[in-house]
Amino acid sequence: MMKYAMTLDGKIATYKGQSKWITGEKARQKVHEDRSRFMAIMIGVETLLKDDPQLTARIKNGINPIRIICDTQLRTPLTSKIVSTAFEIPTIIATSNENIQKHQAFIEAGCEILLVSSISEHLDLKDLITKLGEREIDSLILEGGARLNASALKAGIVQKVQAYIAPKIFGGKEAPSPVDGQGVEHPNQAYLLDRPKVVYLGEDILLESELI
Repeated sequence: MMKYAMTLDGKIATYKGQSKWITGEKARQKVHEDRSRFMAIMIGVETLLKDDPQLTARIKNGINPIRIICDTQLRTPLTSKIVSTAFEIPTIIATSNENIQKHQAFIEAGCEILLVSSISEHLDLKDLITKLGEREIDSLILEGGARLNASALKAGIVQKVQAYIAPKIFGGKEAPSPVDGQGVEHPNQAYLLDRPKVVYLGEDILLESELI
């Protein structure tokens, strides 16, 4: 499942990259509830470098998901919150970097290194999903940025989309949207979704829809 929060004009951050907080408390509570019921959560290394998140389920009796970092060149800082808590919460770093010596520092910190093939210097997400399935990880929230979202859609690994929409406008030509990349050339090439379920969460709206 691909999840993102955006403004009414389709921005996931300001042109300066600021994104905390787009949605309100009730929407953020729903995010943590979903984290608790999915087996894993996945982000890209760019999100990790920018936000240094914990990716935990911060609710009463919440179950923390397995954390997966897509990091083609293995740029994850050993000082990041995710690596620092890897002995407490299962953490997988998916990479195409085969430097065993570089792996060792992460392994000693409690992380699992998962070697994944690459396509055009990016992780092959189909290969990654196959290998996660072999580990019986059967449900996953994608909380990456616009680049990883675009790659996931292109790879065909997204089954459901959650779009949290806040009644505010950021504007700005350079402000990012939920999915970047080149995009489709013609409207008839769009990724199609079924009729969305609408949930009101305080002042925000959640749209949930399955890819067709």
